[in-house]
Amino acid sequence: MRRIRILHSFSVVFLYWFYMASAQGSATSSDSDPRYVNIDERKRKRMLSNRESARRSRMRKQKQLEDLVEEVSALQKGNKQISEKIGVTTQRYVEMQSSNNVLRAQAMELTERLRSLNSVLHIVEEVGGYDIDIPEIPDPLLKPWQLPCPIQPVMASVDMFEC
Repeated sequence: MRRIRILHSFSVVFLYWFYMASAQGSATSSDSDPRYVNIDERKRKRMLSNRESARRSRMRKQKQLEDLVEEVSALQKGNKQISEKIGVTTQRYVEMQSSNNVLRAQAMELTERLRSLNSVLHIVEEVGGYDIDIPEIPDPLLKPWQLPCPIQPVMASVDMFEC
């Protein structure tokens, strides 16, 4: 057992000595030979160049990442603004639709009143013998684009549709 330990210790020491001797030998041989000096110098320059290239590549990637983060932020901000405009426009649409429904109901009511008045005028014309020109009343449900009173202009402003 003791011999194995001594042998093991000896082999470790020998390997260390051999490694150091070969490292010193190669260093001394490369220092003395000008061909190896140029190779070592080129290797060192190439390593420095590679390090600098890797540094520039990391900086370029970092810049690209920062640019993408800024672009994402700008796009999210734009999406939020568009969503808000869509919400406002939808609300205005609902309000206009409601207002149109009220106006349609009022138009129907006024049309019915006008028909009722026309029927009274027909009765007065028949009973009294008066010659009254009674205009035809268009049906707003059959022809919604024909307004009962086309003489009156529809007023609108430029800023009516702005958000």
